[in-house]
Amino acid sequence: MQHVPPPVNTEPGLDRQAARIARTEQAILDAAGQLFLAQGYVSTTLAQVAEHAGVATRTVFVRFGSKVALFRRVVDRALAGDDASIDVAHRPRTQDAMEAPTLGERIEALVDLTVGIVERAGALFEVAAQAEGLEPELADAWQAGRHATADLAATFVKRAAGDRLLPTHVDAKLLAVTTDLLICADTMVHLRRTRRWSARHYRRWLSANLHALTAGTPLP
Repeated sequence: MQHVPPPVNTEPGLDRQAARIARTEQAILDAAGQLFLAQGYVSTTLAQVAEHAGVATRTVFVRFGSKVALFRRVVDRALAGDDASIDVAHRPRTQDAMEAPTLGERIEALVDLTVGIVERAGALFEVAAQAEGLEPELADAWQAGRHATADLAATFVKRAAGDRLLPTHVDAKLLAVTTDLLICADTMVHLRRTRRWSARHYRRWLSANLHALTAGTPLP
């Protein structure tokens, strides 16, 4: 077979421009995340974000459009842990939670996934909870996140039951609801506010409860 050489990039300026735009967006997101955490949603302005990122205020508007959109991008990046265009539902640990060969492995994958989100985005969830009543778009996004978590919990239980990894006496519907309550962002925010739990403490509590619930034994 004849070797076909790879296409030659005849417009290197486009690559440089894309890299420059990516660096600018990264700087804006970094600055916004720091300010939202330090000042809260209401007190943070796009002008402050621009100054902190070392760009013009218009640049922030052009790249993100509004403070709501910028905050949502900051949260989305924290949820995923990087800038890759792969949502949480299709991340490797999510797939492990649905497909690992043993129930114990699936539980620990779900725990890893949830605790990772707590570590990266727990503080931002508190900011979002404060802003939910002020911004309808954020309220809608927060509610969509609740539904996504409920779907994740339901799928986790459905897959485990379908693969015959759950004891027959376990009520799958009740287990899905309880799993949702254990891993949802509202629970994370509540525990941070009232218990001051670290991610490590939350991990121990979540893992113990999921193992007990899926075995059909009393909660620890």
